[in-house]
Amino acid sequence: MDANHEGLAPASILVSAGRQPRSPGAGLNAPLELSSTYVADGPVDYARGGNPTWTAFEEALGALEGGSALVFSSGMAAIAAALSLAPEGAVIVAPTHAYSGTGLILESLEKAGRASLRRVDISDSAAVIAALEGADVLWAESPTNPMLEVADLPRIFQAARTVGAVALCDNTFATPLVQQPLSMGADIVVHSVTKYLAGHADVILGATVTADTERGRRFHEALAQYRLIHGAIAGPMETWLALRGMRTMHLRVERSSANAAELAARLQGHTAVERVRYPGFGSIIAIEVHGGPDGAETVAAQVRLWTHATSLGGVESLIERRRRHPSEPSTVPDNLLRLSVGVEDVDDLWRDLDAALAPATRSR
Repeated sequence: MDANHEGLAPASILVSAGRQPRSPGAGLNAPLELSSTYVADGPVDYARGGNPTWTAFEEALGALEGGSALVFSSGMAAIAAALSLAPEGAVIVAPTHAYSGTGLILESLEKAGRASLRRVDISDSAAVIAALEGADVLWAESPTNPMLEVADLPRIFQAARTVGAVALCDNTFATPLVQQPLSMGADIVVHSVTKYLAGHADVILGATVTADTERGRRFHEALAQYRLIHGAIAGPMETWLALRGMRTMHLRVERSSANAAELAARLQGHTAVERVRYPGFGSIIAIEVHGGPDGAETVAAQVRLWTHATSLGGVESLIERRRRHPSEPSTVPDNLLRLSVGVEDVDDLWRDLDAALAPATRSR
């Protein structure tokens, strides 16, 4: 983390980090560097190894998470890079419920005989600690996607450190505004930058952040080498847009979180809703509705202000039945709708959602 940002609140870091030096006549914003090659004998000779636009974004995210960031071409690329640190034949402990893309990578490693997978309820710390015996890697996600289970991160990271396992944490849902896993003992944090960091549903990007320790620097070098030789590099235009989106992240997340808290309260006891899953923070709610999968699909099809679409973390509110995707675990209820709450007027969101829930009410 840049010493210039130590002691600053996240909102101040988001606005100030990744800027150009304050020399007379300098532009306020980081430059958009569109060049694939550079004159010899400089710090970078080819853009697969570096780009000033990457550097600005990485400075901002690193300051926000309290570590050293690397931008990747997608969240999946960042996840794959982080999991590449697992040794051959590794025992990996991971949540039963997690981002489905992470699950696909983990399952592919297991099928290829490159890893042994132990899936646990990440909210059950005792179960996680028991599963860590003899493990090489802990993959944490809190809250989980889409079940919104919350882990005791400091406790399970300490347990991972005790057995010598690498502690990896997907912080996409919570965002660094809610929690900073490196300060809790994680070795590496992963983000789908596409979501809350960029926040406008217009880029595909990922990132890793490592601790500013000797151990963390070793991981950072390994991840940078993975990005270089696998070509998992971000486009400068996408990175520039993500940095611009981050400037207002605190405002977006504050508004969407307030909307989510209000909607979660109103959904409690709704006659069309069997269960509300909400961890008490953040902008994601999951609800299980009456009428089974057909009832849930009907609700998603009836909304007008909400958008029936996958993804999350943008300014717009999205709704989706997660089990429509074959990669979602069978333990996710087939009538579960994931709501990514945006920044619209909360009463407008409620009226639209309440009207869409009416068919599920009648199906009881």
